[in-house]
Amino acid sequence: MTYVPLDTIAGQLRNGTATAAGLMADAAARHDATEERLNAYRIWAGPRADVQARALDVLMGTGIDLGPLMGIPISTKDLYGVPGLPVHAGTDTEFAQEWQRPGPVMNRVLTQGGIVTGKTHTVEFAFGGLGTNPHWGTPVNPWSAPDAPRAPGGSSSGAGVSLAQGSALAALGTDTAGSVRIPASFTGQTALKVTHGRWSLEGIVPLSPSLDTPGLLARSIADLAFLFAAIDGGKSVGPASGGPRIGVIENIVWEETDAAVAANTRAALTKLEAAGAALTAVHLPDLDRVLDLFRRGGLAAPELRAFLDARHPERIARLDPAVMARVVAADEISASDYLQRRALLAEAAGTASEVFDRVDLLVSPTVPISAPLLKEVADPDAYRRANMLALRNTAIVNLLGWCATTLPTGVDGNGIPTGLQIIAPARQEERLLAASLWAEGVLGAGPDLLGPPPL
Repeated sequence: MTYVPLDTIAGQLRNGTATAAGLMADAAARHDATEERLNAYRIWAGPRADVQARALDVLMGTGIDLGPLMGIPISTKDLYGVPGLPVHAGTDTEFAQEWQRPGPVMNRVLTQGGIVTGKTHTVEFAFGGLGTNPHWGTPVNPWSAPDAPRAPGGSSSGAGVSLAQGSALAALGTDTAGSVRIPASFTGQTALKVTHGRWSLEGIVPLSPSLDTPGLLARSIADLAFLFAAIDGGKSVGPASGGPRIGVIENIVWEETDAAVAANTRAALTKLEAAGAALTAVHLPDLDRVLDLFRRGGLAAPELRAFLDARHPERIARLDPAVMARVVAADEISASDYLQRRALLAEAAGTASEVFDRVDLLVSPTVPISAPLLKEVADPDAYRRANMLALRNTAIVNLLGWCATTLPTGVDGNGIPTGLQIIAPARQEERLLAASLWAEGVLGAGPDLLGPPPL
């Protein structure tokens, strides 16, 4: 599969050298060839997407341009409302039809003529970092050996797989503690977690309204920048003109890190420094307290429990056991404890953000471990340990209120991609993307750096 950037594809659609129908036909062929093994989608919407693509080609042929995303095949995490497509949110039962109403983010895609290829799998209620789902089966990491399937990363588990599969050219996910960055890192893609509150959560099944954010996955940072501008409604972002001041987080984020992940991250930082970045080791205060709170359920466990108690108490007994354990444990969190948790996070965020007076960005390994074998995390204790490690570095960004990207740095000893997480202050997505574009220019875009997955 030859990589062509989204902005180039958008130009080809408009000058007639590519068609939306042709893009969808290619996406469908790639889906059909590998979906039985990879299991990216809860619902594949290929036939209706083909009809939409042909209609969009007619419109473009008459000079009508609905926006940058017109004719682009985009997979959508099964939390988003899309008219005519059921919402399960990773559960065993379809949600009421009201949840099919699109919110503002999805409306930006639909009104521009973006083509939804289908609803991709998610961890139940998006509450997990490995991507497992016992109700519908777990998507398989496309970089796995055929006889040794590995986790795709979660909770937007099908999203990264759909991009590696080639059944979509972009993907919508959500991110509460790393849920777009982890699957992007494990599958060799890029991802953007926006600042909480920048984009509306309306039309998306919630996990933790205090931390949830819509998120984007794409094949390159250049594609992320294209998608961000299209959805955010602003100007396109170009690469930063020079090397930024980068703070390398040194406390906690390197603990228990796989040797190959650490080596790939350090090698990437060496290349960035040689290209002009100024690297400084930084120590973030209060990370121990923040992550201890996260391990005890953070805000997500009590907020999901509140949603279920109010709207769907009948679903609790049928939850994925890995999700149920945290939902049930939330019964022990009092109102006072919950408010104290919010206060602790607000205080920690204020103190930690002072680091951006000295540096432009922060970096860490995106995920400190390799994607585990699915058979290994079938054991509940092994799952809990791997899940917390997978989420640790990315969760810091959500808990402290920042925005972040991830981009590939190579592959580890298991042949699984590794990622570099780049972090910026709240509401600084444009600065973040500009610096990430600069970094991608130094390190190489994922499709060139990694080559195609073995599928």
